[in-house]
Amino acid sequence: MSAFFLLDRFPMVDTLVYRAEGAAVVNGTDLYGFRVTEGNLPATYPPFAALLFVPTTWLPVGLLLAAFFAGNVALLALLVVLSWRFAGLPPRKGLLVAAVAGALWLEPVFQTLFFGQVNLALACLILWDLGRDDRAPGKGIALGIAAGIKLTPAVFIVYLLITGRIRAGLTAAGAFVGSVLLGVFVLPGASVDFFTRRMFETDRVGKVWIIDNQSLQGLVTRVLHVPESGWVWPLAAAVSGGAALWLARRAHRTPGRGDRWGVLITAGTALLVSPISWSHHFVWCVPVIAVLVASGYRRTALAVAVVFTCRSLWLVPHQGDLDLHLPWWQQAFASPYALLTLVLFAAAARQLRTPAPPAALPARHAEHRSAPPEPAGHL
Repeated sequence: MSAFFLLDRFPMVDTLVYRAEGAAVVNGTDLYGFRVTEGNLPATYPPFAALLFVPTTWLPVGLLLAAFFAGNVALLALLVVLSWRFAGLPPRKGLLVAAVAGALWLEPVFQTLFFGQVNLALACLILWDLGRDDRAPGKGIALGIAAGIKLTPAVFIVYLLITGRIRAGLTAAGAFVGSVLLGVFVLPGASVDFFTRRMFETDRVGKVWIIDNQSLQGLVTRVLHVPESGWVWPLAAAVSGGAALWLARRAHRTPGRGDRWGVLITAGTALLVSPISWSHHFVWCVPVIAVLVASGYRRTALAVAVVFTCRSLWLVPHQGDLDLHLPWWQQAFASPYALLTLVLFAAAARQLRTPAPPAALPARHAEHRSAPPEPAGHL
C-alpha cells in the first residue's frame, strides 16, 4: 500500500486539505484563508468539520495518508454491508466480499480513495441512520451530523419531514443545528465567515463547468457552452428538485416499495441540485446497484454498474476550457451521472404507477428456481 504513496499514485490531496483545516483550528489561524497542495486548494467545509479534522494533525503526513486510505477501504466494506441490508438481500459472505472487490472499480469509489475524500463516511452515516426503524431512539442524529460536516445531506432532513417522520426529522435538524452552534462556540469568526460568505462562493470550490462536476449545473453549462448558466440552472434545479422530492415522497408511501426508493431518489436529488457534485460524490451508486438487484432489475443494475465503471467523462476532451466546447454527441459521455440520475428518476416515476413486484421467495426455495425475468417496464 505504501508504494502507492511513494509513487504519488494516490496523492490524496483532499486529506491534506482536511489536515490543514485541523491545523488551522489548533493554531488559531484563518480557516478560510489558506491554500495548500499543488492544486492551491482551500477549505470549503463548515467549521464543525474542521473541528472533527483536528485529530488528523496528530499523525505524520505519510502515516495519515496510509490510515485514511485504509479507513476508506474499511468504509467501503461497511457501505456494501449497509447497502446489502438496506436492499433486503440475504447475507452471504462470499458475495459480500466479491461486491466490495467489484465496488473498487466504480469510478466514484476509486476517486474517493484517490483524493482521500469523506464521501464514504457520509454515505455510511446517512444510510445507517435512515435504514433503522423509525421508532429507533436517536434516529436522525447521524444524519444531522453528516449535514453538519457537508451541507448537502440536509436534503434528507426535508425527506423525513415530508414523509411524515416528524420526530426523526426534527432530531436530525436539531443535530445539524447543534453542529453549527458548536462551530460558532469554538470558531465564531470562521462560522460567521462561512455562513455569510464562503458557502455562497461556488468558484471557491472549483469551476462549475468542468467535467468533474456531474451536477445539473455542470450539465447545463456544458450543454449551453457558457461558464455561467444564469437563470437556467436555478430554474432547472428548482423544478427537478421539487419533482424529485415529490417522487421520493410518493415512493415512500407506495405499498410494497418500502423506504428504499425514497432514500435513493433523495440522494440523487441532493447530487443533482447541488451547485457542484464532483464525480466522487456519487458513491451512492453502491446502494443503487444493490437495490436494483434486490428488486429484480438485474440487467438495469448491470447497466448502471457499467456507467459508473466505464469512466466516459474522462475520455472526452477536457484540458483547459475544452469542457465548454464539446459537440452535442459528446455531451452524454461528459455528463453520465447527471443524465443517468434523471433517467432513473423517470423510470422510477413510471414504475411507481405499476403494482410492486411480488416478494422474493425465501433463499432455501429460491435456489431451486430459475432467476425470475426482469419486471415489466424495465427500470
